[in-house]
Amino acid sequence: MNVVPLRPGLATTATPVHFVGRLTASLPDSEFEVEDEHGESWRCRRAAGCLLRPEAGDTVLLSGPDSARVYLIAVLEQVDSSVSRLDAAGALSIESPAGLRLSSGAELQMRAAQWNLQADSGQCRVDDMRFTGQALDATVGRLRLVGQVFESVADRVVQMARRVLRVVDETEQVRVGHLDCEAGGTARMHARHTVVTASDLVKVDATQIHMG
Repeated sequence: MNVVPLRPGLATTATPVHFVGRLTASLPDSEFEVEDEHGESWRCRRAAGCLLRPEAGDTVLLSGPDSARVYLIAVLEQVDSSVSRLDAAGALSIESPAGLRLSSGAELQMRAAQWNLQADSGQCRVDDMRFTGQALDATVGRLRLVGQVFESVADRVVQMARRVLRVVDETEQVRVGHLDCEAGGTARMHARHTVVTASDLVKVDATQIHMG
């Protein structure tokens, strides 16, 4: 039985029920208690089409074919209109053959145990973004970053590539504790002026050394 009149002795009739009442309490098993204009209390379930979650004090609309099958079909007025919550008992899917837009004048929050996003193409524009996570794995066919300042801070950096080309128009500076450069083939350094200095020792070792 979906609705139980709480006043003793009120019999179930086949007369259709349709009235506006005030929600007084949320009960266990997803039921609600609603008071009509005569002070009678009705216990009912929310209709599947009423996605707005009712709260105590809201003005609601109850309807049904008889007093045994009455449902809360709509929330007419909220006691607190500053907060509205869409609530579904199971999975909720929003589908549109055309465009779908979510807009918020203040803050937009998304929270889930798992988030899946799939699209043929996408654009993301954020003026100021901060990302915090435990791990990030990305697989792309082509990656391009364009910016004015690029900074990275890490405890360990590993890079592997078949070919690397780096072009610096002005000055490149490297400050390291120890520098170890090893080439399997040829190592070449060329400049208009080359200066190699050391505080204690400069060592050049090879089978042949050509200078001049």
